[in-house]
Amino acid sequence: MPHRPCQDKAAPDDPGRRQLLKTGLGGALLLSGASLTAALSGCATTPAGQQPGDAAQATDGYRFRFLTADDIVLFEALLPAIIGSAMTEQPEERRLQIRATIERIDAAIVRFGPTNQAELRKLFDLLNLGLTRVTVARVWSSWPNVTTAEAEAFLERWRSSGIGLFNKGYIALTKISNVAFYGHRDHWSVSGYPGPQDWATRSLPQFHPPA
Repeated sequence: MPHRPCQDKAAPDDPGRRQLLKTGLGGALLLSGASLTAALSGCATTPAGQQPGDAAQATDGYRFRFLTADDIVLFEALLPAIIGSAMTEQPEERRLQIRATIERIDAAIVRFGPTNQAELRKLFDLLNLGLTRVTVARVWSSWPNVTTAEAEAFLERWRSSGIGLFNKGYIALTKISNVAFYGHRDHWSVSGYPGPQDWATRSLPQFHPPA
């Protein structure tokens, strides 16, 4: 799904803008409430860790340090809708593509500051908790049973919503997913990026991993 920025066209003194400001406060309370409810209801709130024996593991020995087991399932449902046709149709390779992208999402979030991490935790809890998944995201099936078409419909609802909280949630989900997928060298050609020039690969240490 291509990312298209959401724009608020209301004038500064427009009642619609004032309503969105109220929604922003309500949204913050909603996100915080969802995180608290998730914790009280026993939802997984600790990182998934290494997950030994996981056949879907893309990187041997990778240890999740932010994403929970529920978050991983969430992205397994959303990534095919976000990335779309850029993913391979070959089932085994596609499964590994998805898992590797989720690992890179986790690795990226670990490098975020605590404020951004806290906001993402609230967003993920909002989507993982059954009550808010249904009432706020309008996704009736649990994430393991969500089809790509249903995931696309959810993302489009949040993208085009008049509620700023949902727009920001859409941008957060799609931006971090697209960067994790297209930012990997195996997928540069899909986005039209030819890769770094020869002089860069020769001179920069990140292109020369230790033997």
